[in-house]
Amino acid sequence: MFRCKNIKYSNHYYPKIKEREDMTIQEEIKKRRTFAIISHPDAGKTTITEQLLYFGGEIREAGTVKGKKTGTFAKSDWMDIEKQRGISVTSSVMQFDYDGKRVNILDTPGHEDFSEDTYRTLMAVDAAVMVVDSAKGIEAQTKKLFEVVKHRGIPVFTFMNKLDRDGREPLDLLQELEEVLGIASYPMNWPIGMGKAFEGLYDLYNQRLELYKGDERFASLEDGDKLFASNPFYEQVKDDIELLNEAGNEFSEEAILAGELTPVFFGSALTNFGVQTFLETFLKFAPEPHGHKKTDGEIVDPYDKDFSGFVFKIQANMDPRHRDRIAFVRIVSGEFERGMSVNLPRTGKGAKLSNVTQFMAESRENVTNAVAGDIIGVYDTGTYQVGDTLTVGKNKFEFEPLPTFTPEIFMKVSAKNVMKQKSFHKGIEQLVQEGAIQLYKNYQTGEYMLGAVGQLQFEVFKHRMEGEYNAEVVMTPMGKKTVRWISPEDLDERMSSSRNILAKDRFDQPVFLFENEFALRWFADKYPDVKLEEKM
Repeated sequence: MFRCKNIKYSNHYYPKIKEREDMTIQEEIKKRRTFAIISHPDAGKTTITEQLLYFGGEIREAGTVKGKKTGTFAKSDWMDIEKQRGISVTSSVMQFDYDGKRVNILDTPGHEDFSEDTYRTLMAVDAAVMVVDSAKGIEAQTKKLFEVVKHRGIPVFTFMNKLDRDGREPLDLLQELEEVLGIASYPMNWPIGMGKAFEGLYDLYNQRLELYKGDERFASLEDGDKLFASNPFYEQVKDDIELLNEAGNEFSEEAILAGELTPVFFGSALTNFGVQTFLETFLKFAPEPHGHKKTDGEIVDPYDKDFSGFVFKIQANMDPRHRDRIAFVRIVSGEFERGMSVNLPRTGKGAKLSNVTQFMAESRENVTNAVAGDIIGVYDTGTYQVGDTLTVGKNKFEFEPLPTFTPEIFMKVSAKNVMKQKSFHKGIEQLVQEGAIQLYKNYQTGEYMLGAVGQLQFEVFKHRMEGEYNAEVVMTPMGKKTVRWISPEDLDERMSSSRNILAKDRFDQPVFLFENEFALRWFADKYPDVKLEEKM
């Protein structure tokens, strides 16, 4: 029988609790578990999110994500275009309580065009759940997102999904995960068959069987031989487990928390099998809130009594009836209290946090208190930008800046109706401030140009301009460009030519849009003293 070998537990990973009179806030912070769900498109990410919300009591039933025929939409896909296309193009934030923990889920965009929004979201979490389609294994977007998670050094928990369908052999999936992603794995359970022959899970961690069919949910391992006496898959399971016991990785909580070992769970989000076991085990090992690094390299401890946080996302028109704008803030330290005054070091000014909410996809509720690890939404009238730091009192520090991606494709954009210029400019300003698309202005002509990582961003921009701002737009493709920023001191308008467009970004910084890599090299050779900077 399989037993977990040499289980190691770590007590030094979390920040030490500072001596404070108010232990209640410390206890609240320790309850927080804030994580993002990442995957390749169609791996079942939004479905598993719904099942987690179901167990948290936030929804009465988990709807089918791509309900194009039924008209049923996922709880976390709230934007109109998401409902039409059955994809997530924004990062949703949801919260629920389970087993004494306050869980904050960030459901990230699965489509590759929205990697910038996803990257910023991953800066606001303490762990990641990676959902993998067991029939397809590690796909391109999964690999790309995992690299971000690995760079941050946060724990990764893997859910091998769609066991209700025929898929790849479990051992093959583990081998691919380790070879492609470069992380050790430890299976917490093991599938007994798959597809139509799926019978359940051999739970290695809890030492029990979880049954897919019948009235009983669990059975003892001792009952396995009797229950599956004539099932050839069960014999294979025992052989696999014996192999894992002899040659598999050791279970280590310390390695999990360091992001060096990923616990792997098998299950089916669509049929809600294995999800609750995953949730309960995840909450045992997921970390409590981390600290966050300031620009001077110092780490802000979540248990510091002074409130601090940073804006990782801005979303306009979450409620189209009110044309509102929400700044999503990850609380890094201390406690938020409704009506508190904060510093905004970027501007040197202050702000009052009076109208603040927490989320359940399209619904929200006012919040009076929140602590480190929580995600809150601050109503924004144009005060905040993505990456802003919020502090209190004499603290005027800033957290490290969030990453910015270099766009790859461009379009000229203008208002179709000159009478709608006001709506056009308001829409562009707000959508660009969200960070989902980048705006440039031609230095010579003043024309607006949009830059994006992928084509879908342009489609979403056009859809939202027309639907939310009543401003039809004309978009003219410019093709791919190679983008480089230069210092204002090096700027000379005579450097611009037919092969490189001189422009300004939204912060009025000069930037060149080169026709191709050859044009970039030609420019670099001609102006060797001009430093060309590339974003991520």
